[in-house]
Amino acid sequence: MESAISQGMDYPHGCRSGNCGACKSVLHQGDVEMSPYSEFALTEEERARGLILACRSVPWSDCTVSPVDQDETVVHASRRLICKVTGLEQVTHDTQIVRLAIEQGGPYEFSAGQYAEVTFGNLPPRDFSMANRPEQNLLEFHVKRVQDGLVSFYINDNLDVGEMVKVSGPLGTAYYREKHTGPIIAVAGGSGLAPIKSIVETALAQGARQDIFLYFGVRDERDIYLENYFNSLSSEHSNLNFIPILSEPLTNTKRRTGFLADILEQDFSDLDGFKAYLAGPPIMVETSVKKLKHMEIRVQDIHADAFYTEAEKAVLEKSL
Repeated sequence: MESAISQGMDYPHGCRSGNCGACKSVLHQGDVEMSPYSEFALTEEERARGLILACRSVPWSDCTVSPVDQDETVVHASRRLICKVTGLEQVTHDTQIVRLAIEQGGPYEFSAGQYAEVTFGNLPPRDFSMANRPEQNLLEFHVKRVQDGLVSFYINDNLDVGEMVKVSGPLGTAYYREKHTGPIIAVAGGSGLAPIKSIVETALAQGARQDIFLYFGVRDERDIYLENYFNSLSSEHSNLNFIPILSEPLTNTKRRTGFLADILEQDFSDLDGFKAYLAGPPIMVETSVKKLKHMEIRVQDIHADAFYTEAEKAVLEKSL
């Protein structure tokens, strides 16, 4: 990956840490040593078929490598934007919606479901998914406060309207496939609602007529946000089904409860012809993907973005 980028190649990539799978490639010839990576990004079966992650592959000989062909591959110009904070909305006790206006470096083109590297002040850059539709002028990000999260704490507690922010992107391969006309399952955990919101809004705005099942999983009642918005959207579009799920409710509730992966298994048996888009905590994404694979959905029809915190990335590196 480093060699390709240093030579000016537009090689597909995302996290560069072996977590997202965006740089999945075919090793046609040569030997490489793989640095630690997540099995979510590259399964044992894929490794056995000769696939590698370019960002984790250290060559030990001359190699011939090519990126894995993606269906409906999109390429957008990489931009470095200077933006201004124009809106802040505290939507739960620990989640803030940040809206940015592009001041310099545009136009910014991306596909619904992609993310960007965002830098607030002198803090380290962090990856956040766009929640707005690509054609909208204001960028929208959903930021959840994470334990010991220097950047997320600053955004939720100290960020002010008018501050300047750097945005670099777009990145990611879990974007909306516009040519697909079959049913859609959209699964969001916590602030993973951001890219899923962008995907669902984009599909509906483009006139998608197939059934769209949007599952939004959180721990407790206080973690739900934008419920009225999605209920209203469902009223306008009969093909959209919005299903909030509570995994650990603190009080009695009439809502559906349980883990998202189990709920999916309860609601569906055969997902042949479906597309699935997932975003949120790694454990939710990984368990849901495993369930989906057992329900006859094609692997190439699963597009997932696991939100690893910096602490989780560090633990993954040590454990592997």
